[in-house]
Amino acid sequence: MYSFLAFGREYVMWNYEKTRNPVYLNIQETPKQVSEDRPHKKPTLLAIGVEGGFDSKEPEYEVSYSIVILPEFISLSYPSVELPEKVRLAVDAVLAAVGAERKEEVAAWTADKKQVSPFALSLQQLENGVKVPPSGWKCSQCDKTENLWMNLTDGTILCGRRNWDGTGGNNHALEHYQATNYPLAVKLGTITADLEGADVYSYAEDDTVEDPLLADHLAHFGIDFSSLRKTEMTTAERELDQNTNFDWNRIQEKGKELEPLFGPGFTGLANLGNSCYLASVMQAVFATKDFQRYYYENVKLDDAFKQAPADPTLDLHMQLSKLAHGILSGKYAVPSNKGLENEAPEEPKGKNALTSMLQGQDGIPPRMFKSLIGTGHPEFASSRQQDALEFFQHFLDQVEQNHAAAAGEDPSRCFKFVVEERIMCSVTKKVKYTRKTDNILSLNIPLKAAVNKDEVAAYEKRVAEREIAGEKSDEEIVRPRVPLAACLESFYASEEVQDFYSSAINARTTAIKTTRLATFPDYLVLHMRKFVLAAGWVPKKLDVFVDVPDEIDISNMRSNGMQPDEQLLPETPGLYSLLTCIAVFMLYLRISFVTILDICKRFCNSV
Repeated sequence: MYSFLAFGREYVMWNYEKTRNPVYLNIQETPKQVSEDRPHKKPTLLAIGVEGGFDSKEPEYEVSYSIVILPEFISLSYPSVELPEKVRLAVDAVLAAVGAERKEEVAAWTADKKQVSPFALSLQQLENGVKVPPSGWKCSQCDKTENLWMNLTDGTILCGRRNWDGTGGNNHALEHYQATNYPLAVKLGTITADLEGADVYSYAEDDTVEDPLLADHLAHFGIDFSSLRKTEMTTAERELDQNTNFDWNRIQEKGKELEPLFGPGFTGLANLGNSCYLASVMQAVFATKDFQRYYYENVKLDDAFKQAPADPTLDLHMQLSKLAHGILSGKYAVPSNKGLENEAPEEPKGKNALTSMLQGQDGIPPRMFKSLIGTGHPEFASSRQQDALEFFQHFLDQVEQNHAAAAGEDPSRCFKFVVEERIMCSVTKKVKYTRKTDNILSLNIPLKAAVNKDEVAAYEKRVAEREIAGEKSDEEIVRPRVPLAACLESFYASEEVQDFYSSAINARTTAIKTTRLATFPDYLVLHMRKFVLAAGWVPKKLDVFVDVPDEIDISNMRSNGMQPDEQLLPETPGLYSLLTCIAVFMLYLRISFVTILDICKRFCNSV
């Protein structure tokens, strides 16, 4: 009741022994019985844990309070008029406070609000005489009559993008933008008297946007929006529908009876609302021996708590030790009893009776860790979806900074390695070596190395034939399969560099660049570059499988360093002169008290 920090029964004595604060508020929650036949509301908002969004499936509780006095654990009922006023005020403050859990719920992810497009405010529409009828639309380049978009510059009606599962359009609206650079299009079928619901897409910004002048832009092509009715879903609604009806069998082991695992090392992390990126990274990190040893095997939680500052929620070492013990100890990797509190156990029937009775596990919610690791970061402090790779590197940076001032082991070093780049002048054969430290190896995915090209070509042919015939396909997608070895080969393959300035000949020529690993990490993290730039500099995500074997030999990626018969390229004189000028200029700034304008004039004259 002094620091407003919360502890479980078995840990509260640590705080008492450290602070000698004896008065605590005990909060007990008892789950309410929930009827299984209650109606499920269909989500109307692309969100999690907010009104109208996806059900977070959080149980409801009966809550009771009491005041506990340590170290004897004397319990006093609350509310009570016999309690001192100071205690009652402190309890009221605790109950009125917004906890970390509630903050997560309030910040639960929702689709981003549409922004006004700058292209809409200055859009130039062509005077080409195009008038669009109120119905009967069709793609001008194919037979599609659904998912149609009208370009707001020239009035051309074209079909939308092809979806990842093969449905949707034929990309004709996108291809039209790539050919013309006309940025905005509106989805026909979403236009009604309420123009705010119309779906406007900016290809230049690659996002759904708001067009405040949409009424004028539609009128230019003879469209009376007040007479139109909605016949199609917007992009956000379709995304909501796909999240609601997604076929999860595509990413799970369909048809297999999977047995839940429990015990040390098999503890799950509860989803806090789009925190999957954090859970996947931390599970992988604590699968390494270095992080296990540093934050679990060599650390006792009570010792970490004693060494932590007054507020342990702000101490990274404390929170990582707490998370490590939660994941690795097995204490929390037990079957969940949700939904079983009021049910009598049945006799096992059949071989898989035990498996079918298990309800999985609740997992541990890493709220304090998520709040701390995201502090000061505009993205990771939010509850929006994030990139796992970016979070991994942010996490390692925080761990490294946390160990910078203290001597001893830094567990983040287990991911570090040195990349060596060798450039050889094609004329003089002289070389230059550069090195950099990294913690991920980013690899391209060469589609030309796919091992099932014939199967992919046959599948794409069948899909095209069905589209021409106007038939829908339920066939499972055939994706290119690229071996990991091919991705690694593309990394260390020699590359010709055009327009290379050779300091040996003081002229531009070509060079050969090769990349190798000067050191190897204990754990090599691979990043597969699935996003590439398509025609028109439009980002595109590759729909591809990468086959990863259990073992792979990467000894041929090892650098041998500079060889005895090699000669180095001379240092570039121009670069040295520039650095010298910069150093002189910085010194001049320190000793001169003239105005900035005079400094610039004098420096320019001296140069």
